[in-house]
Parts: sequence; C-alpha cells; structure tokens
Amino acid sequence: MHATTIAIDIAKSVFQLHWVDADGVIVHRKLSRAKLMEFIARREPTRIVMEACGGAHHLGRQFTAMGHQVELLPAGQVRAFVRGNKDDAADARGIWLASQHSDIRRVPIKTVEQQGVQTLHRLRSHWMSTRNASLNCLRGLLYEFGIVLPKGPVAAIKALAAQRERLEQAAPAAVVRAVQLQLDMFRRCEQTVDALQHELKQELKQSPQAQRLDAVPGIGLLGATALAAAIGDGSGWRSGRQFAACSGLPPGHSGTGGKVRMGSMTKRGDPYLRTLLIAGARSLILRPDKSPWLQALLARRPVNVAVVALAHKLARQAWALLAHQRDYDPHWQPQPPAAQAV
Repeated sequence: MHATTIAIDIAKSVFQLHWVDADGVIVHRKLSRAKLMEFIARREPTRIVMEACGGAHHLGRQFTAMGHQVELLPAGQVRAFVRGNKDDAADARGIWLASQHSDIRRVPIKTVEQQGVQTLHRLRSHWMSTRNASLNCLRGLLYEFGIVLPKGPVAAIKALAAQRERLEQAAPAAVVRAVQLQLDMFRRCEQTVDALQHELKQELKQSPQAQRLDAVPGIGLLGATALAAAIGDGSGWRSGRQFAACSGLPPGHSGTGGKVRMGSMTKRGDPYLRTLLIAGARSLILRPDKSPWLQALLARRPVNVAVVALAHKLARQAWALLAHQRDYDPHWQPQPPAAQAV
C-alpha cells in the first residue's frame, strides 16, 4: 500500500524521504534528484510535504502536475520538531511530524510568473547593493589621499569629477587608473539596475493585480509588483491581518500569569517586502495631505510607530484588493454584516 504522507528534505542532489506505511513501519529512504522524480511518478496520488525553501516551489509544481497533494511548511516552524542531532534524516522526520499539525500555516505554491517577478526584484536588490558597495569602497580608499566624498551616489560622483585633478596630483598613476575602473563598475551597476527597473515596469503593465496595487498611495512600482508576486490570489492567508502578521509588522508580545507586554514589531517573514511597505508608509507621512486617521495617529504616537502602523494598514489593503479582486477606492467604507433574523 502507498503511504498517505511522504516528507521530503530538499537538497541540491540528495533527497531524504520519511513516511509511515500502512502497517505503522517507519521508512527512511535517500534518493538522488533523478531517482526522486521516478519514485514520485510511480506512486499513486498521495500527500507530499516539504519545507518552503530553495527549489520547493519548483518541485511542488512538478509533483502537483503528477496528481499529488503538495504542502509547503515554513522552515522556522519545522525546526521545533527536529529532535536530537540535525541531519537529513532528522529533518525529514521533523517535516513529517510538523505536517500532522493543522495549526501550522501552509505556504502557497508560487507560479512561474510569481517567481519570475521575485527574481527581478532580487537581482535589482543585489545590483543596488553591489553599486553602493563599490562606491563605499572607493570613498574609503580615496580618504587615504585626502579626498572626502559626500553622502549619496549622485553627490559623490559629482564631487569626484570636480576633484579629479587633485586626485591625479595626490595619488599614484596606478591608483588613478584603478579609480577609473571602479567608476566604470559603478556605472555598469547603474545600467543594470535601470534595465531591471524597466523590466518591472513591463511586468506592471501586464499584471492586472499589480495595477490594482499601484493605484494605492504609498505602494508604487516596486511595492505593487513585489506584493502581487508574494500574495498571488490571497488564498494562502485567511485575512489581511494574517498576511501582515506573516510580514513581521505587528508588535510581538510576551507574558505570563495573565500579564501580557507588547513589544516592537516581530520582523518575521520577508524583510524585502517589509522594507518596501515601511518605505511607502514613510513617504505618505511626509506628504502634506495626510488623512484624518493618520493625523490623529501622529498626534498621539511617535513617528516611527505611526510608520509601522501605516505599513501594517498598507499590507492589509494589498491583501484585500487581491483576495477580493477589487479596485482601489479611497472613499470605500466597510459595510457592517447584516443582522440575522431571529
């Protein structure tokens, strides 16, 4: 008889499987990538659980196409079920144990289009970090020759161009040539970032979901495309509050003996999404035409607290627009539920 639940610990080339057969016998099996696909293809439709880590969404799409029921579990919540020393077999057993708990939220399997947009965002973030690192390296090295560059990439490049003659007099010729190579690298990084930004604009034009989010003040191009790729149709979360909680925006709490103390935001989930939401919220706070709700919040709470609260609201709005397939309406008001007849 086939197993009802198969847990798979993912790796690059070797996969560890764990399941319990119909007779209650615990089975461990280690397979290569090629043999894993053959093994799963030969089995009757069953339930397959994996951690939501690298390559899991790709495997999930392949296993689903074979007729299996695939569930992805958050890796952080699976760790609590790993007992003893950590190895592939223990990880697979922990995944199987975690899959028996229905209160662990399942991660929705992303489509190829969703992962494509997320790839563009990750590449853009990478090249922006490389660009900033190149400029900061140059700033630190030129300081040794008495040339101080101001903050900001635009101001730093202008200052370096204005002090080029001074650099040629203060530094050896080899250093001047090396600085030029670093500047060329900086410009190539900027060109790559601009090209990726253009690709994201094209994705925005082709995605109705991203266009819905782009209409929300404070979300913008980056937030709209990233949120649309992360949320999908919204079925992975029960409500906007749950999505915001998975983004790490609500405050954490600790308590004992009936006393609960609220702390700072949990910072769980994707830090990139959280950064975009907080940046969008901060831009709204700087605008002169603030909503009455935001003005009242700023009157009684510190600015940074208000920023996080507004980012939390943006996350809930984004989920609601995609889950209910609605367009943004700034004057929309929630309708109270109709009273039930007695």
